[in-house]
Amino acid sequence: MGIDKELLKGSTVILVLTLLEREAMYGYQMIKEIEKRSNGIFSFKEGTLYPILHALEADGFVESFWSEQAGARKRKYYRITDRGRSHLQQKQREWAIFRSAVDKVIGEEYV
Repeated sequence: MGIDKELLKGSTVILVLTLLEREAMYGYQMIKEIEKRSNGIFSFKEGTLYPILHALEADGFVESFWSEQAGARKRKYYRITDRGRSHLQQKQREWAIFRSAVDKVIGEEYV
């Protein structure tokens, strides 16, 4: 079952910051991890992810760095900052309130 992209729009920041709270990642790695963890429901394109990362970096929520590992090409990684962790906690609280309110309106039979 496909999910309306409008539903995903409001969730992208919390998804990306949650991944980066666990570990630093490069863009393609994030795309694949989100797809894997959502059982294929969420499928980001690079054209969707990178503007989000750039905005998060401009806001000071993530920072990027280059890493070159033996036998692999140079990759740009992203990691969450302390400011990003605080923002993520706020977004998680908002999400819990939102999810609870939606569940109350649509009823338990859809959950």
